Amino acid sequence: MVTRTVSTLLLACFLHLLAGCQPQPSQAIRFGLASAPINLDPRFATDAVSERINRLIYRSLVDFDEASRPRPALASWRLIEPGCYRFRLGKAGRKFHDGTRLDATDVVATYRSILDPDTASPHRKILSLIKTVQAIDEDTVEFILRRHDVLFPAYLGIGILPEEAIKAGHSVSKNPIGSGPFQFVRWPHAGQLQLVRVSDAQSLVFEKVADPTMRVLKLLRGEIDLLQNDLPAELVTYLSKQQRVKVQRMAGSNFSYLGLNLENEHTAVLAVRQAIALSIDRQAIIRYIFANRARLASSLLPPSHWAGGKNLGSISRDIPTARKLLAAAGYTAQHPLQLDYKTSSDPFRIRIATILQQQLAEAGIKVTIKSYDWGTFYGDIKAGRFQLFSLAWVGIKTPDIFRYVFHSHSLPPEGANRGRLQDSVLDKLIAEAENAEDMQQKARLYRQIQAYLLEILPYIPLWYEDQYAAVRANIHHYNIAADGNFDALIETIKSLTTAAGSQQH
Repeated sequence: MVTRTVSTLLLACFLHLLAGCQPQPSQAIRFGLASAPINLDPRFATDAVSERINRLIYRSLVDFDEASRPRPALASWRLIEPGCYRFRLGKAGRKFHDGTRLDATDVVATYRSILDPDTASPHRKILSLIKTVQAIDEDTVEFILRRHDVLFPAYLGIGILPEEAIKAGHSVSKNPIGSGPFQFVRWPHAGQLQLVRVSDAQSLVFEKVADPTMRVLKLLRGEIDLLQNDLPAELVTYLSKQQRVKVQRMAGSNFSYLGLNLENEHTAVLAVRQAIALSIDRQAIIRYIFANRARLASSLLPPSHWAGGKNLGSISRDIPTARKLLAAAGYTAQHPLQLDYKTSSDPFRIRIATILQQQLAEAGIKVTIKSYDWGTFYGDIKAGRFQLFSLAWVGIKTPDIFRYVFHSHSLPPEGANRGRLQDSVLDKLIAEAENAEDMQQKARLYRQIQAYLLEILPYIPLWYEDQYAAVRANIHHYNIAADGNFDALIETIKSLTTAAGSQQH
């Protein structure tokens, strides 16, 4: 504790000295990111930053309420008959940024493109439930399903693209055309993305600043206006004491976990996965590393979700049992279990990895940490080049995630079963949940799935990290969301402080 206090004081002094000289304020709202977006095409984006930014650029047919139930966005819907849904486009959000009108043919083109095997969209697996999609008129789209699913509207949260852009093979991933509240301006390099708010021409710049200390320094100097998450607890505490900065915090729903390769000879063994889970002191990490800004997790869906796992319990640390499990699996002090642990190069994630390395060592598990830049790390995970890794699922709304992540037929690139789990019992449970005819039955079956996953441990659940944001005092109306989305930027206002001390809005 003394060492931690001294390091915090030194960090505070360092930041105070470097933040002294303030640059001239910029009219643009500048948002500091730990990692840059990868893909601005909603048919392909799977990383959290890309999806959050895409919500600003594009509009979708459906959005979600606080309990993750679907609600109308671009369109309302009605069930014509089992397996047939008709969506009626409303009046708002019907103009693409290139000036053309968004109509039913654009919706049809977007979903047909996703369903086309040649497109290789990661969303195709979930949406293969769709048999046909057609435009009834310019305002109406009809979906015919292969089987009835009362959850179907919740699957239609993907941003709508212009039909002509799809036909022309326009590079949407780097030069997007949407109809959302922000229009794409330019993306000169991976570390900087510029948008403009359609309603008032307010400029918005996303800037990658990988190092958390430098991100905080830029915030204090006014070189960026706000940042969200991805900071160690001591930096958040430091920022909360600064007069020029406001810190917001709320309980989050993003699920952090350890992923395991179930084709690896070591981590394929259930006893090994159980030993790893029992070696981790989650409470200590939450208390000392997150400063209690996280909650224990037992399932991918939080308890507040309508299908979330309730009363699942949590895994408590038990080193003696972990050692017995390892011994039974053939690992000894002379021949210990040795694993490579992959993580991003973010200093805070490396810090957590180092603590997990120390905790696992107490049970006799030797871990080698390998950190990479985000693109390399994420590419390795999708390709299955790992034994052990840590990541988080962000912004999960619908329980179809269980098929996407755990079903035997969802191996990449068809899905996100990156650990290569093959489990017929789970596959059957997923099918039963999907075929359930009412929401209560679905919720019961999805909770059964979550309990079963806690038994077989293809993922080792860790925690739900709190959401927090630090914004400069001249930034107004930015409020964080439980899933960490950036939607509040639609209403955010920046006032500029003049040399005389007055403010311009």
